[in-house]
Amino acid sequence: MPILNEQHQYPMNDLSNAPASHATAIDILKQRFGERLSTGQAVRTQHAHSTTWIAPMPADAVVFAESHDDIVEIVRVCAEHKVPVIAFGAGTSLEGHVNAPRGGICIDTARMNRIISVNTDDLDCVVEPGVSRKQLNEHLRDMGLFFSVDPGAEDATLGGMTATRASGTTAVRYGTMRDNVINLQVVMADGSTIQTGNRARKSSAGYDLTRLMVGSEGTLGITTQLTVKVHGIPESILAAVCPFATIEGACNAVIQAIQLGLGLARMEFLDELQVRACNAYSGLAMKEAPTLFLEFHGTSAATREQVETFREIAEGEGGSDFEWAESVEDRNRLWKARHDAYWACLQLKPGADALSTDICVPISKLAQCVNETRADIDAMGLIAPIVGHVGDGNFHVLPLFDMSNVDELAKIREFTKRLGERALAHDGTCTGEHGIGMGKINMLEAEHGLGVPVMKAIKDALDPDGIMNPGKIFG
Repeated sequence: MPILNEQHQYPMNDLSNAPASHATAIDILKQRFGERLSTGQAVRTQHAHSTTWIAPMPADAVVFAESHDDIVEIVRVCAEHKVPVIAFGAGTSLEGHVNAPRGGICIDTARMNRIISVNTDDLDCVVEPGVSRKQLNEHLRDMGLFFSVDPGAEDATLGGMTATRASGTTAVRYGTMRDNVINLQVVMADGSTIQTGNRARKSSAGYDLTRLMVGSEGTLGITTQLTVKVHGIPESILAAVCPFATIEGACNAVIQAIQLGLGLARMEFLDELQVRACNAYSGLAMKEAPTLFLEFHGTSAATREQVETFREIAEGEGGSDFEWAESVEDRNRLWKARHDAYWACLQLKPGADALSTDICVPISKLAQCVNETRADIDAMGLIAPIVGHVGDGNFHVLPLFDMSNVDELAKIREFTKRLGERALAHDGTCTGEHGIGMGKINMLEAEHGLGVPVMKAIKDALDPDGIMNPGKIFG
């Protein structure tokens, strides 16, 4: 167990107890990187922070990489001395991915933030892993293009989003990182470099190494360059809000809209408690009821037709007070309220810690699963709003608790266990987009069974010394 400081927030690794091999690697890297290597407690702690019930576990040192060659050199030194390597983007992961339970070297890739090329004719671009989705979209805007994957955190880096197979609000139309990454340049555990593909949109040449690396959570290699898809900015974008009398009504409206093939780019669900929190935090006046946030992409005529079609669907399922927004300002205000859901829910219990956890089920099971989860929250006496990317059956629960309270922490762990088991019972997954990290290791075997030894065999073959982000996925 990590040793917690006086505030019971952060573990305090004692570097004097670190293995000699770690100290040797740090000395070698210090000579090469100078002030770009830090062993300061504040820097190390910041690079281990994660929004989870798991206490941060800092690495022994943090190195700020600026190039592919930097990462190659760091990994080669660590491989020689069998020192763990943990990649760090912006620290927005949610399952303890950036923790260093065995110490080691954290590689911060934030300075690797160059946009190398944009290929407008082919609708792709090549970037370094430290490029954030906000930075990329600002660069693309004047070209009439955008990068679609939107996990909510504007400063999330594309390298981190690739590692966790992130998705978000637009996945229902544009797909997840799995669908939008074309090619990766990856530094492997021995310091060698591979290209997982090329810029062609499809290939049947050998194993799909790109998909293997997307979602591997830094346990197989470290991405140093990405080729990703971009899309043309739609002619018309309309956003809408629609409260419903019941959760079932909202979910049924989603199912019908998908079956009709409406051009919905976003379909977000907020339960009554989350709407209340968003109203208070963002200064809105939405009806406190199960609510859908929607966004339609297409031509001007098509989006208006789709809005009216969805209005009819919603009214048939108990939807009311349907409102839509066309101006950029109104749309941005609406979606900022959705993206600020985490910060809004903190106001429901001032001073509390918060956990953001997720599951994903077939959309036909969504209403039942959300209702069962809501009942479980009430039975356990938790304060826990629910939000979800309902277009693909993915929803998040944000329980509030006191991390220093042993009883409350145990209750949260039990709740997340039951949530994962509920997802599997509905033929779903214990995590739709957050990844396994350290927080959901206990669910992996229940979900994949004999697939887990296959995953371990791949891990052992590519990282025989277990230095790449140890303690994640498999424990």
